[in-house]
Amino acid sequence: MPMITSWVIPTFFLVISFFFSGSSCTFTITNSCPYTIWPGTLAGAGTPQLSSTGFRLDSGQSVSIPTIPGWSGRLWARTGCTFDESGAGKCQTGDCGGRLECDGMGAIPPASLFEITLGTGNGLDFYDVSLVDGYNIPLIAAPRGASGACNATGCAANINMGCPKELQVVGGEEEGGVVACRSACGAFGLDQYCCSGEFANPTTCQPSSYSTIFKSACPRAYSYAFDDGTSTFTCKANEYAVVFCPSVNGVKKSDDPIVPIEEPSNGEVVSKVSSSNIRLPLPMPILLLILILLFGVYYDYFTAFDSMPQS
Repeated sequence: MPMITSWVIPTFFLVISFFFSGSSCTFTITNSCPYTIWPGTLAGAGTPQLSSTGFRLDSGQSVSIPTIPGWSGRLWARTGCTFDESGAGKCQTGDCGGRLECDGMGAIPPASLFEITLGTGNGLDFYDVSLVDGYNIPLIAAPRGASGACNATGCAANINMGCPKELQVVGGEEEGGVVACRSACGAFGLDQYCCSGEFANPTTCQPSSYSTIFKSACPRAYSYAFDDGTSTFTCKANEYAVVFCPSVNGVKKSDDPIVPIEEPSNGEVVSKVSSSNIRLPLPMPILLLILILLFGVYYDYFTAFDSMPQS
């Protein structure tokens, strides 16, 4: 019987330990809005991009995105988007370089952001919902399968309805045409609002009358750069549910099973699915480990077969 070389065995246990280490985490993104959104993702420095950096999510759909331990980055929703078959286009809010896949481009403000840094091993996750770059639609983020007391955070209020005229982004028919609400920094660019220059520290940069509007509507969300005390949360969870346009009574959770996307035989990109829930593929590092393992097994088998004496 062919023998597996010594380098394949550690690789096998590396793959197995990843899945059973308890350090992996999944983001489940749900669109509870009565309209289509296009979520975007952006990895922080030193961590790889997720398996998808931008996709369409129709009303009522959910998508499950696996991550790796230590991943850091942000998620947001784009609205009012149009894309052609090549993925080129634009969005009214949250646009990321005019592409369906953001590919390392962040959201153009204003956009409501879910930010997270996952812990490694037994380390805690740090997460928040930020309105520092402004607001476009409501979102709630809630840990699931968590150990200990973990809190949901976010902004379920519709700030667009009460956004001051000088901060309004107008471009749609809904809600009087207001599709987003800029931050004071984004609207005026002054150091005192941007916490820059002589205001680049928590002593001199204080809440403004504008950031107070955001804070009053959404007490747990970041309203300005140094709003750490009431806006950063820690947890150790195996899943984070990110719900856009959450229901008034809390986080909406679909009862339907999450099923994988089936790729068409002609290689075209799937833009819509029949299920209300979809699962995105594993991150590239995991796929590479699995491919390395399979290559080693087959290589050893055929090498041993060729070396057998022929009758």
